[in-house]
Amino acid sequence: MRPTLYSADWMLPVSSEPVRDGAVLVDSHGVIREVGVRSSVSAGHDIARVDLGSAILLPGLVNVHSHPELAGMRGLLEDMPFHLWIPALRRAKDGALAEEGDLAAAARWTCIEAVAGGITTLAGTEDSGASLDALREAGLRGVVYREVFGPAPGQAQTALKDLLLKVDVMRQSATDLVHVGVSPHAPYSVSDDLFRLVAAYASAENLRLAVHAAESEVESQLVVAGDGPFAAGLRTRGIATPPRAASSIALLEQTGILATQPLLIHCVRIDGDDVRRIAGAGASVAHCPVANARLGHGISPVIELAEAGVTIGIGSDSVASNNRIDLLEEARVAQLMQRARLRSAGALDATQLLRMLTIDGARALALDSRTGSLEVGKDADLCAVRIAAPHTQPVHDPATALLFSTRASDVMLTVVRGQVLYQDGRFLTLDPDTLRARLNAGADRMRAALEGA
Repeated sequence: MRPTLYSADWMLPVSSEPVRDGAVLVDSHGVIREVGVRSSVSAGHDIARVDLGSAILLPGLVNVHSHPELAGMRGLLEDMPFHLWIPALRRAKDGALAEEGDLAAAARWTCIEAVAGGITTLAGTEDSGASLDALREAGLRGVVYREVFGPAPGQAQTALKDLLLKVDVMRQSATDLVHVGVSPHAPYSVSDDLFRLVAAYASAENLRLAVHAAESEVESQLVVAGDGPFAAGLRTRGIATPPRAASSIALLEQTGILATQPLLIHCVRIDGDDVRRIAGAGASVAHCPVANARLGHGISPVIELAEAGVTIGIGSDSVASNNRIDLLEEARVAQLMQRARLRSAGALDATQLLRMLTIDGARALALDSRTGSLEVGKDADLCAVRIAAPHTQPVHDPATALLFSTRASDVMLTVVRGQVLYQDGRFLTLDPDTLRARLNAGADRMRAALEGA
């Protein structure tokens, strides 16, 4: 890898002020050596020079929550209440499992969509673990949280043993770019006993932990009152549903999950006590505004979380619930929803959103020492976004232009640790033409599984 000087009309280092006519010098190991005004960066003669022109150069985007294995479900599960959407998703997924490789192709397709949108770090939460090899092949940085399920207390020990075996296998393929974590799925699919066992395991093994929490009304009904559609479904399986805690966050506190400083996914239905619990535990939050809205869950109080000192990153969730992976759109929607909720013209400004997309997202995944900002000594994870199109001009402020005018299709370059993954419409590590047929074949099997149910 040759040392490379990347320059653009604007640069957003995140850790410092915007730079007009900025440049980043990347060494042969993919590490940032200089950041500043182009004329001041001391590049030698034996380097590659990439002048991005009318563009914004910034750290690669961090997607703190996705389900890469579900790419084949885009547009498949529309307009369903959540207590029906979850079992439909499981049935569709069972249809993909009938053919080995469907979920692997889907995970790779998610990586293709991610790099085309400037994402350099992707956190995948899934049952198959297919994202681990997909992230490695794509050249992306990320965390793969292996899911575990078991709503019946009597299943807890068996579910944990199965999780341990899967994680042990995954750890053999982990790298310094792709990490392994665990995810006890959600309060409606995991018993209190299993939560306790996974919390103890994650702490003992120093594993990152992520959990879906406080996402929906039906989840709250189950946890607080032992009632509602989820409770009814569990009782038909012979699983008792007594009230468990004052809230989903309180449940995670009393089962030891909060003590692991987890990534809490969604956090829509939380109150002031929950915010204090989250902040006091040092947990982080994955905010997925589009998926929360499309599934009818509501709007997370991220302003209150941020004011309490909670680290918040932005996630796309799966395309089964969002339909696309576009973090720039996600950030714009996040702002619009908070301003509408609070009737405030100042909530979630461009600086806050930019941090949520980059350094705060990296911090939520415990990766901020290597990525999330353009700083000397960090890995060269970066992206560039065009600002020449009519919908991006004129540019008064680069952060405002990036977050509220551009979109994923304006991304022109994605680089991880100095390796170019995507440039001017070309995918350099994965081949979409090869994967497309397999993705669609898997999607057909998923649809047939739903139609035959």
